[in-house]
Amino acid sequence: MKVDPGCMYNEDHEWIRVEGDEGVVGISDYAQDQLSDVVYVELPEVGDEFEQGDVFSVVESVKAASDVYIPVGGEILEINEELEDSPELVNQDPFGAAWFVRIAIADPEELEDLMDAESYQAFVDGLEE
Repeated sequence: MKVDPGCMYNEDHEWIRVEGDEGVVGISDYAQDQLSDVVYVELPEVGDEFEQGDVFSVVESVKAASDVYIPVGGEILEINEELEDSPELVNQDPFGAAWFVRIAIADPEELEDLMDAESYQAFVDGLEE
């Protein structure tokens, strides 16, 4: 399983890459592996606002549908429209081409609730034992 050292993670396996006062959000390599083949990604609308931990997306795979939780609160600035036509990108490149949304981070202190890559790796290793 790959972990991106430039990202922060929540326990629901979402990541955020902070860029100034914005963040790019997606699901981790572990999450996409657990889901198996992703066939559909439902994204929010630009301008939608979410609180930390809210469901902001749904991912459907051949196994199940799973809610996706926003790691920090804020307003959606951009969505990855490519996922609508190519949901398989989530399996192929979870930290790159398969980002879900770009968000304006409402409260940078919420980032303190997240795990760095090393902590997340240890968290996932604990799940696999």
